[in-house]
Amino acid sequence: MALIEEFDNSGNWLFKRRSFIPLILYAFAVVVIMFSKDEFVLFTNIYWSMACLLICFFGLFIRVITIATTPIGTSGRNTKQGQLAEELNTKGIYSVVRHPLYLGNFLMWFGLFLFVGNFWFVIICSLLFWVYYERIMFAEEMFLRKKFGDDYLKWAKNVPAFFPKLNKWEKSELSFSTKNVLKREYSGFFASILSFSIVDFLKHYFYNDEFMLTQHWQIILPIGLLIYIVLRSLKKYTKVLEVKGR
Repeated sequence: MALIEEFDNSGNWLFKRRSFIPLILYAFAVVVIMFSKDEFVLFTNIYWSMACLLICFFGLFIRVITIATTPIGTSGRNTKQGQLAEELNTKGIYSVVRHPLYLGNFLMWFGLFLFVGNFWFVIICSLLFWVYYERIMFAEEMFLRKKFGDDYLKWAKNVPAFFPKLNKWEKSELSFSTKNVLKREYSGFFASILSFSIVDFLKHYFYNDEFMLTQHWQIILPIGLLIYIVLRSLKKYTKVLEVKGR
């Protein structure tokens, strides 16, 4: 099999499993925490904790900007089964970067990598994510190139894949939809807070033999859980967050 087909096939395989494959890194993080106490900064330091969380939330913010202006049936609304695109996204955040959702995902994970606090863990996981997302992006772009031809090539020629060119910004044709963001991103928001809290708990347990959370996570985690429950309930039992065409 030629490399181009191999990359395409492996990228599509990873794409369909992209929701849970990164979770393997949790097991890696547990092992690192168990056997290494060489931290950048003490994990109980609130400033360090909030700095890592802000990096994570900056990634979430990039996802929010993307999802708030993405209609149904475009290149930003792929499914678990495979690629989906009735039209090509080229405006809004897609005018400055071709894969904003994956950029956001990486930053969300990168904040957590830093909070684990081991230099080699950060380097290895970042490299693994690069290879992982590179294959997925390759498969997506092969699909878009076949479907949209010259329109795709013209857009891709001027818009970088992963590192944004902010001076290329073009306003989105759709207005910002807060409801769409709340409907689609509440789980990622809570998963981020929960992940940081779990790392904090594991460090207390393995470092100090304590079953506890640092005080700021004792406050942040219940607030995040409450927000999650409210938004989950609104999505599941009402149509408050429904937006036509989104």
